Parts: sequence; C-alpha cells; structure tokens
Amino acid sequence: MDGQPEIIDEAMGYALKGWELAQGWLLSPAAWSQFALLVAAFLLAVLISRRLSPALTRLLTPSAGQEHIIASARRFVLTFVPLLMPLLAYGLTGIGESVTRSIFGSGEVIAFGKRLFLFLAARLFVRDILTDPFLRILGRFILMPAAFLYLFGLLGVANAKLAEISVNLGNISFSALALIRGAVSGALLFWLGRWSHSQSEDYIKRQDELRPATRELAMKASQIVIFGVAFLLLMSIMGIDLTAIAVLGGALGVGIGLGLQQIAANFVSGIILLLEGQTTVGDYVVLDNGEEGTIFKMTARAAILETIDGRWIVVPNEDFITSRVVNYSDAGTRHRYEAAFSVSYETDINLIPEMIEAAVRKLPFILQAPEGPECELKGFADSGIDFTVEYWVEGIEDLTRKYRSDVLFAIWNVLKENDIEIPYPQRVVHHKGLNPVT
Repeated sequence: MDGQPEIIDEAMGYALKGWELAQGWLLSPAAWSQFALLVAAFLLAVLISRRLSPALTRLLTPSAGQEHIIASARRFVLTFVPLLMPLLAYGLTGIGESVTRSIFGSGEVIAFGKRLFLFLAARLFVRDILTDPFLRILGRFILMPAAFLYLFGLLGVANAKLAEISVNLGNISFSALALIRGAVSGALLFWLGRWSHSQSEDYIKRQDELRPATRELAMKASQIVIFGVAFLLLMSIMGIDLTAIAVLGGALGVGIGLGLQQIAANFVSGIILLLEGQTTVGDYVVLDNGEEGTIFKMTARAAILETIDGRWIVVPNEDFITSRVVNYSDAGTRHRYEAAFSVSYETDINLIPEMIEAAVRKLPFILQAPEGPECELKGFADSGIDFTVEYWVEGIEDLTRKYRSDVLFAIWNVLKENDIEIPYPQRVVHHKGLNPVT
C-alpha cells in the first residue's frame, strides 16, 4: 500500500515471511519430524525434572540455623531449581537440532522450539525467581522484550536498527544501541556493587576480633574498591578510552586543591581517625564547644553524634583532629563525678562529711576503689555553706545523669533525718530614716 510508513511495510513483510515459513513447516515431512522431536524433548525434560527436582531440593536445602557462606550459596542455587525443566528442554532440543540438520540439512522448526524453551525459561526467571524490585523491572522491560525478539529471530535486526540511530551529545556521538547497552550495564553493575558492598559490610561487622575503627576502615575501603571497579568496567563496556580518566583525575585534583579544601580535609581526617582508633563508633565524646553525645555513625566527611535527648549532630571529621575532644569511652571504665549541696550556717559542719559519705557509700552503684565517696567543703556562700560529694561509678553512665539523682536523694534524706536545714536565698533589709511617729 502506497503512502504507509516504512516501519509498517517492514512489519508486514516480516509477517508475510512468517506466514510462508509456517506454511512450509506444515507441508514438510522434515518439519513434522522436528515437531515430533520437540514434543519428545519436552516430555523427556518434564519426566527428568520431576524426578530430579526433589533430589536437588533436598541436596541444596541447608540445615536450619546454618548461616555460613556455603549455606548461603546453596540457598542461592536452590532458587534456580524451577528453571530445570525449560533448560533441560532447551538442551535436548539443541541435541535434536544437530541430529536433524545432519539428516535433513535443515532444522528451522526445532531451532524455533529451542528458542521458545529459552523464552519460557526467561519468563519463569522474571516471574518466580527475581525478587528485587529493581531487577524485576529490568527483567520485564529489558530481558523479556529481548527474549521475545530472539524467539522470532528479530534480535539481530533490532540491534542493527538501533545501531543505525545516532545520538549526539555535544561533540560525542553514540548509537542508540550503545546508550541502551551502557544504561543497562551501568544499572546492573552499580546494583551489583551496592549488593556486594552490603554483603561485605555485613561480613566485616561480624568480625568481632577486629577493632571498631578497623572495621569501619575496612568497610570504607571495600566500598571504594567495589564502586571503583564498577565504574571502570562501565567505561570499558561503553567503549570510552580509559586514558580520559587521567585527564578527569587531574581536573578533580585541581578542583580539590582550589574549591574542595574542607571536603578533602574532612576526608583525610576521617581516614586518620579510623587508622588511629582513638575516636570511633560507640564512643561518648565531649567537643570543645560543649556539645556531647555518642558517636552513632562515621562517614567519609563527618561523624554523627547522638545526644542524650535523642538529637543528631553532624560534626566534621576535621573537628576531631584540630580541636580538643574529651573521649570518655577511651579513658577507662571507671569515672568520678560529683554532686553539690548546701547547708545552713546554723549547722555543725564538722558532722557533714562523715554523714554524707556514709549515706552515699550505701548506694549499690558506688565504687569503693580507687577511692570511696569523699565529701569536701567548697566555700561559704551568701545563703549557706557549700559542699560537694565526689564518687566513682563504673562506665560513663552518669554523664546522662543516670545516678546523680539517686545520690542527691540520699543526701536529702540523710540531712532531713538529722534535722539539718538546706538553706534557700535570704536577704536582711535594714531601713534607715526618720524615727516613726508615735
């Protein structure tokens, strides 16, 4: 028909060729024998898979509770057991194809059947095996269309058409096929990189014999290596000359030197912190500006502190290097704290130290070594006499005021039991002036 688009004419041409091919298959004795071989291969594959699948399932299923690498590999292979039947049929039809070609000199029918079994395997793979949402999208919109075109022998034609389409990006020209191949390869490589990083991170975290700082450094190093290799592989697949990366690296170095000084400083500081191990995840630190909290996470650029009240503070790594940081977790397991109180001026202060020390010593969390509670006179204030009691506890818990409340309760109770007054602010006002009229 005149005036139709070229793609319509080509599609109709392929349809006519397919119809003529189907008619030839229906009228050819060689085609009938190939159909028979296809049916036989299918039935034999069904029979073998029914007998083999239960045995493979029992062999590949690990015992309950096993989590080592071999058990994980067995579970991974076990997910592919549903593909056994179509892949067996594909292999058997491949043998049948070689036989028919040697006898009849042709094997188009059985070759089509072989591609059909491969298409069914791809469909089962996408429908039943792929569980990751991203991989399932790739399977539905990339793998299945490609398998469908391969089924009818049109994959090569589609590749040729896409290769003829040119896409220009500035002075660089790509074919549509190269862009699609690069996009799919890049998506798969970086998904695989993310999965590999997650697996390696979980493995490193389980190595309890390593210091926390060493584990963090190993996880960062594995992340850099995995995604660096993925990037280089993608450049090679895209056909981009890797020597261009040297130019990019030089430009990046200039950018770091001129505009990314703080980022570079924080990155290097993070590596130093991980290597030294003086400050790592889980440490309770107090910064020079008074902020304090537990290091929840350390990234390449900053550390995240979780404060007592649940807030997260992002602290650049450079601050841990260039300023003073008190690390309570790295100082030892025992720490000393103090609680302040006052008594009135009418009190016999000679009785206070022994009384308070005895009351605080009875608390179960108070340590007696390196020294027990010690009550000291601090000064004479406007409204009362100031004392403090110093005490030792295990760990850094009292930074969160966990024990101080109990200490103050003990002080209050013992003072009340001995009728000792805790003063409150008082002022005496002297009025000078005329004598009042009587």
